[in-house]
Amino acid sequence: MTHSSASSVPRRSVLRTMAVAAAVAGGATPAWNAPAFAATAQTYALTIKHLDRAGRLTGSYETTVTGVFGAGADEVVQPHDASGTITVRLPKGRYLLSSSLTSGDGADGTDWIVQPRLDLDRDTTVTVDARTTAPVDVRPPDRSARFLHSAMVVEVRHRGAERLVNLISSAANLRVAHLGPDAEAGSVKQWFDGYWTTERADYALGYVFTGARALTGLTRHPAAKDLATMKVHGAALPGTAGTGSVDLQPSTGLTIGLSQGLATPGTATYLVTPGRGAWDITYMAPRAPGGPSNRYSAEGVAVRAGRTTTHTFDNAVFGPGLTGGSGVVRDGDTLTVDVPLLTDGGGHVPSSPSYAEASTTLHRDGVLVGTRTGAPGQARFTVPPGRATYRITSTARRGGAPGTATRVTVSWTFTSGTTTGPVPVPVSVVRFSPALGSTGTAEAGTALRIPVTVQGGAANGKLRSSAVSVSVDGGASWKRVPVEQGAVTIHNPGSGTGVSLRAELTDTGGRTLTQTLVDAYRTR
Repeated sequence: MTHSSASSVPRRSVLRTMAVAAAVAGGATPAWNAPAFAATAQTYALTIKHLDRAGRLTGSYETTVTGVFGAGADEVVQPHDASGTITVRLPKGRYLLSSSLTSGDGADGTDWIVQPRLDLDRDTTVTVDARTTAPVDVRPPDRSARFLHSAMVVEVRHRGAERLVNLISSAANLRVAHLGPDAEAGSVKQWFDGYWTTERADYALGYVFTGARALTGLTRHPAAKDLATMKVHGAALPGTAGTGSVDLQPSTGLTIGLSQGLATPGTATYLVTPGRGAWDITYMAPRAPGGPSNRYSAEGVAVRAGRTTTHTFDNAVFGPGLTGGSGVVRDGDTLTVDVPLLTDGGGHVPSSPSYAEASTTLHRDGVLVGTRTGAPGQARFTVPPGRATYRITSTARRGGAPGTATRVTVSWTFTSGTTTGPVPVPVSVVRFSPALGSTGTAEAGTALRIPVTVQGGAANGKLRSSAVSVSVDGGASWKRVPVEQGAVTIHNPGSGTGVSLRAELTDTGGRTLTQTLVDAYRTR
């Protein structure tokens, strides 16, 4: 199956399903009708002839003409006539032509011919000839790999305008060719993304080209040493089981991705081309009965040939994290709290974290301002004008067995005054990152090294003092443990015990943090 389309809207669109279909920012390509501009603008006849691989006129084609510059710059037409010859009238200007030809039933594959530069300044005839194409011969090093699908995109830039056309295929026998004169140097960008599968791993091979012409053929046979390995682990916390899913795709450009189910605990392995750039991972955790879908993502994952990159999702230690635009902000006399309290052990923020109840409380100079309930770590308060000392305490409680962070509490103190606009409050959090099993557990009776990392206001040399404590009785009592070389060492208790962690710190500005994770992980 193949599908081609064009768009005058250049932004990225993503296809994430194994049922391959084309999606283009701005909507589906419209069917061709007589252009409205025909009666008002000077037009020229554009005649397009379509020849198959035997050199005969054919009606088995899909042609798109996209305006790039001039009076028809915003027009996209898809003319068709069963004779193989079609004539349309279009205004003077620059156009992008895309034509895919098949044998009728598609058994012999697709010929995709692209003319990046079609300057219409007189009556013009263009011949789209399948005999000019050359194969797209891209193959992974494992000859047993089964082809899944591919996408090829051509993007053209001219005088500030950006247009693209694409072809998506579930068949491996694709042939491509450039048509017409060269465009301006560097104005044509083209990329190919192909996907294959084996019993052990999937392949995602992507290549990007920039120049003055579209590709005529493409040959790439990467060796194993040329590829990077990406591993995606899905955890299975106590009391949970089921099948999650993993989506992988390049981070840039209109593209399709690769999707697969993942029984948890489990691992999906991908071999990818570093030259395609960074990659995006989306992980959907198994859904609890009656619960919402919970999505994690890791975007812009950099890879290197010969190296392995690993992301583990939905595993302990769960706790607060400061990523992206999260934090505490004062805007005038409004304080907004947005700190994910249940970020997973890999630093990934869940879209719908599982919790029984959550609340955030604000005190001003020791006096209660209010309490908000709802999503963990999210609240908004209006405070009196002027400068004061504030304490924010945010808590999330979860049911379930130890190892799933049955209670997470974070409390910040800071001084703040009225602002003239949004100003971040430099709060901090602490991340604990032990190497745990895929069920959020560690071996009983052994020493476990737990790296400790500060995020936010106290990071980057702004930490004045800190302390870490451990509890093995659900937080009823605590024991201080030293932080040495960025980590603490915990002597794990007997099997089936929840281990709780607490961090306290003060930054160089006098702001404080107390963070408690009850049942951060459990022993086995």
